[in-house]
Amino acid sequence: VQLQASGGGLVLPGDSLRLSCSVSGGYSVDYYAIGWFRQAPGKEREFVASITSNGGTTDYTGSVKGRFTISRDNAKNAVYLQMNNLKSEDTAVYYCAAQRIGALRYGYWGQGTLVTVSS
Repeated sequence: VQLQASGGGLVLPGDSLRLSCSVSGGYSVDYYAIGWFRQAPGKEREFVASITSNGGTTDYTGSVKGRFTISRDNAKNAVYLQMNNLKSEDTAVYYCAAQRIGALRYGYWGQGTLVTVSS
């Protein structure tokens, strides 16, 4: 399966962005849970949010709860990350990844999209 993340950019603190992850190939997209991760300069990659294959369950890291929303449209083979009230500490390269049902880890990764939050 191939994943393509897009939607990053340079925004001001307090602004919003919506990232998109396009999923293609492999099994049907509804066979994968999708996660968003990010890596800030000089830091390790960290989990941001995830959504189960049918969209029924979502999970977020504490620092983005209430600001970020993950969603998916399986008909469009897409997963989204709506990011509101962005902060400078959200600056990072954001990656989407896919975890096949029954797998223990995210086995498929897309290239990242850069989000820069700066005044």
